[in-house]
Amino acid sequence: MRPETIALHSGFDCDPATKSVAVPIYQTVAYSFDSAAHGAALFDLEVEGYRYSRIANPTNAVLERRVADLEGGADALSVSTGQAAVHFAVLAVTEAGRTIVSVPQLYGTTHTLLAHILPRFGVKTRFARSDKPADLAALIDESTSAVFCETVGNPAGNVCDLEAMAEVAHRSGVPLIVDNTVPTPILI
Repeated sequence: MRPETIALHSGFDCDPATKSVAVPIYQTVAYSFDSAAHGAALFDLEVEGYRYSRIANPTNAVLERRVADLEGGADALSVSTGQAAVHFAVLAVTEAGRTIVSVPQLYGTTHTLLAHILPRFGVKTRFARSDKPADLAALIDESTSAVFCETVGNPAGNVCDLEAMAEVAHRSGVPLIVDNTVPTPILI
């Protein structure tokens, strides 16, 4: 399918009850359970389904499916802010005693997360001298959990060489985390 078709139709089939072809906005907080045992199984993550809208809901599920399909990914997770996305991505790949290797120029709140907040939890960040891939490669060692960059740096507007940065990270066996806040993902 073309990206335009995926963006409009992926992740949602016509609602059989209403025949709506547009994704409804589910304005609910909680969901009913077939039984107490079913509810317990949902909360114990033994079965899939919706239990509470702050965790997941059908509207978000359609958005996540569309983003994953547009990106060619297995799945996606939507969160309320870009900073939450950065935080989730970093926490998913690191733990106390590990390090992140990052480009030096970052959005201010991302820099605060990496330089000041994560160290309180035992995760250190090494900031390269420049955004040149070789400078980041020189900082990677066995404690490195990920390499971090921004597609287009905020506020400097510096453009990351994603292919070269991915090569550096993957050659070292670590993921590359990219904050793509500025450009549209359909162009990257």
